[in-house]
Amino acid sequence: MRPEIYRPKALESLLMRDKVSTMSDMKMALGTTSQSTVIRKLTSLGYFTSYSHRGKYYTLEALPRFDSQGLWSYGEICFSKFGTLMSTAESFVMDSEGGYFACELDKVLHVSTKKALQRLVLEQRLSREKVSGWYVYFAPDAGTRKEQLRARNILEAELILAHGLRAPQVSADELKAATVIVYSSLDEKQRRLCAGLESLRLGYGGDRKIADLLGMNVHTVAKGRKELLEEDLDLDRIRRPGGGRKQVKKKRRS
Repeated sequence: MRPEIYRPKALESLLMRDKVSTMSDMKMALGTTSQSTVIRKLTSLGYFTSYSHRGKYYTLEALPRFDSQGLWSYGEICFSKFGTLMSTAESFVMDSEGGYFACELDKVLHVSTKKALQRLVLEQRLSREKVSGWYVYFAPDAGTRKEQLRARNILEAELILAHGLRAPQVSADELKAATVIVYSSLDEKQRRLCAGLESLRLGYGGDRKIADLLGMNVHTVAKGRKELLEEDLDLDRIRRPGGGRKQVKKKRRS
């Protein structure tokens, strides 16, 4: 029987001591120049590669203490129970309620995810929809994507209502994007009330500012504000009774 030249024990000792290691350090520990030899020994032990630093770092399968999202970091080195960055990004988007903007996923994973997301779309493992210049990434299944888009619209509407529309601090493109997202999920009366609420938040001159921001008639904004103050809300109706085009009465021949 051929004796084992490279023993996994040396590799295990290195990783138990340092927690994470690079391929070059593991080659040195095993006394080999072959990457396939290191991978073969790692496989027998069980291992993860980092999704950050282009998969440069390795750790033993038994070492990470993954959080509720399946993530673990050692300093600035990030690992995921899902494996690579692409697999991690895919899992997060698939399990999300309202999809992800790339910038949102960047904050969660602490790495840039744009290229990984674009590749996942090319491989049809994810889908995306452009909203006023920004892509939101969703599940590829049409039914799931529809539900995620609906949840995204509701989420964006809640954020706008919670923080208000601040004209001086927000760029025109950002305001346009927020408006498209919110308005796509509101009916006529909800738009009026939303505009009235933002006018109340801004105080004096709010009607005109909100009308200019949203491209609405200033009287419509004022009407929404008045309805809120008077608590004149009929949630079952979009218009007041008698609103809309009048019915045409047929004339009978005498």
